[in-house]
Amino acid sequence: MSKGLLIGLGVAALVLFWGIGVRNGMATGDQEVKASWANVETAYQRRADLIPNLVKTVQGVANFEKSTITEVIAARASATQIKLDANDLTDANIAKYQAAQSQLSGSLSRLMAVAENYPQLKATENFSELQSQLEGTENRIKEERDRFNGTVKGFNNKVVTFPNSLIASFSGFTQKGYFQADAGASKAPTVDFGGGAK
Repeated sequence: MSKGLLIGLGVAALVLFWGIGVRNGMATGDQEVKASWANVETAYQRRADLIPNLVKTVQGVANFEKSTITEVIAARASATQIKLDANDLTDANIAKYQAAQSQLSGSLSRLMAVAENYPQLKATENFSELQSQLEGTENRIKEERDRFNGTVKGFNNKVVTFPNSLIASFSGFTQKGYFQADAGASKAPTVDFGGGAK
């Protein structure tokens, strides 16, 4: 065998092992994104699991606004119907998932605001405990979403940078979507000291 042929085979072997290493790194990154997504879903599921007890507690209070309760129940049903496969984490699919979850968040916020008008409800230990658990769950949801976005960023960086992008295209790896801020989240509230916030 000639020296040139040996060098060529050596270079080809190095390129092959490099390609395998890059592909394995992307496969590992893909699994990390999926695990992170599972943690996001678990956090949202925890919130959904708390809602029936919250609704039951609120329904026990005389004259509580039925439309608010109905809205929360409907929003929960909508949010729990949307299932997003970890293999299909596109921006559009995450936006649909997020929209349903945001609708539920809004309904829960209105429920808590209405509950302020019922001192007997706020005084019950069960309601206070559920309110505290919901607040803790909302914090977990935010943390898991932030972790997910960080994991996706690392994966997407591997997929789009050259020459890794060549291996990604051959291996079928594509960029994953991110959670975005809710619509209107960047708009600062208008404060009117004569009439309160708008």
